[in-house]
Amino acid sequence: MEKSYTETTGIKTVGIIGLGIIGASFAKAFKANSDARILGYNRTVSVAHFAKMEGTIDDVLTEENLGECDLVIPALYPDAIIDFVKKHAKKFKKGALVVDAAGLKRKICSELFPVAKKNGFTFVGGHPMAGKKYSGYKYSADNLFKRASLIICPEDQRSIQLISRIKEVFSPCGFGRITVCTPEEHDEVIAFTSEMPHIISNAFIKSPTAKGHKGFSAGSYNDMTRVAWLNETMWTEIFMENKDNIIKEIDFLTAYLAEYKKSLEEGDSETLWQLLHEGKVAKEDIDGKS
Repeated sequence: MEKSYTETTGIKTVGIIGLGIIGASFAKAFKANSDARILGYNRTVSVAHFAKMEGTIDDVLTEENLGECDLVIPALYPDAIIDFVKKHAKKFKKGALVVDAAGLKRKICSELFPVAKKNGFTFVGGHPMAGKKYSGYKYSADNLFKRASLIICPEDQRSIQLISRIKEVFSPCGFGRITVCTPEEHDEVIAFTSEMPHIISNAFIKSPTAKGHKGFSAGSYNDMTRVAWLNETMWTEIFMENKDNIIKEIDFLTAYLAEYKKSLEEGDSETLWQLLHEGKVAKEDIDGKS
């Protein structure tokens, strides 16, 4: 007979801190695909009670039952994650696995690795590469992470045992790939792959021409502007904490844009062709031909 999730992993109780789209999607994935007990906390208490009524969680997570959790997933803004873990460090179960779900890793990991070591639990920086246009509990889904990448930043990137355990523990979520890196590598690359597209999209839509786009726009406009619709409070915190990497990427982009602008101003079609060709080749080299 095939062993159950709890028998295989030893994870009997999962605690989710924050029941927005990411936290609630974790809760729903574990609820749908494991036999673990799911506890959930949300700052707006009514959301946690609704999640219990709907069957997303088995019970509300409290300071009294936090110590029962074998796996804890803080799904809050970065600074709130640090505050929560530090405040409740002594209440975490000895030997528990704590994996956060924030979009930045340097500050969180540098502050929480020593806290975890001092208090007898394991902290791993985590970042599920998934989301939707809208945020909040109502947009969560048990398949949000299916085939997505889960980035993890363990204190020791060479710990095959810990990495294998994380892969096993998060199997109910259906991640297609586990990517292991340092917190520094994470924040440098994520500035390019996630934060810059949000900034570019948000700036691009401010053109006065955008107001007359209807009837003139198709896939390229939709692709370019999709992430202009964002949670400005969350992204302000993320951008400010990773500003060194973002500024570097903005400098790269503005330098290249200046080259395109110059070729247009000078009517230099040969240079413009070369710039466009270089961009196409770069895309093919990195991602292959579509």
